[in-house]
Amino acid sequence: MAARSAMAAWGFRLGILGLVLAAAGVAVSRMAPASFQIALGAVAFGAVVGVLAILVSAAGLLMALVTGRKGARKAIVGLVLGLGIAAPVAQGVIVGSQVPRIHDITTDLADPPQFAALKGNRGDYANPLDRTAPADLAALQETAYPDIRTVTINMAPARVFDAALATARDMGWEIVDTDPDAGRIEATATTLVMQFRDDVAIRVSQTQEGGSAVDMRSVSRVGQSDLGANANRIRTFMVALKQKLGFEK
Repeated sequence: MAARSAMAAWGFRLGILGLVLAAAGVAVSRMAPASFQIALGAVAFGAVVGVLAILVSAAGLLMALVTGRKGARKAIVGLVLGLGIAAPVAQGVIVGSQVPRIHDITTDLADPPQFAALKGNRGDYANPLDRTAPADLAALQETAYPDIRTVTINMAPARVFDAALATARDMGWEIVDTDPDAGRIEATATTLVMQFRDDVAIRVSQTQEGGSAVDMRSVSRVGQSDLGANANRIRTFMVALKQKLGFEK
């Protein structure tokens, strides 16, 4: 009987360990949002173990193929597990290196939409809403996301407000509060895997010409960097809003 490849077996074990660590981090993030740093640490450690699983499994697979030892299947599983854990984290690191370490994005830098209902319900652990850190927040946003601007629509504010509310619901956000008279919508968006919560404020106001100006602000509750998620959320919402109003297909 052919001997088993020890390297292949260790690669498989490392893949399982990386998966367990990453799963534990996700579980902590879902159950205890205030412990997000522990959750991210567990996921990051799992990714490091995943990289080791890739290297060891690749060596084990090569050894099994060259020597005829058993263990090729375990090595392949170890490779798949390692890639499945390490690749998303690596992608996040790459994206994070390309955007500024900010987490509060708005279409109106001079007069950002404000939170009323959500202001006291974000938790003691949440990022502040005063936009004072970093000191050059507005400049960083303007440089990184020059396309994030107020959207003007040649329709009455009441109609645009209804469409904005419907669009927010279509996107799966939790609608926390609405004030049609003030043109204000507050909602919370939750990420799929880690279930990080980002709060959204939408403001629909009347322009001098009688149309509507739509502003939006998206703020992450935790983390110094949002990896570009808030800017992408604003872009996606504005495109969907225009489509709902018949301006884009």
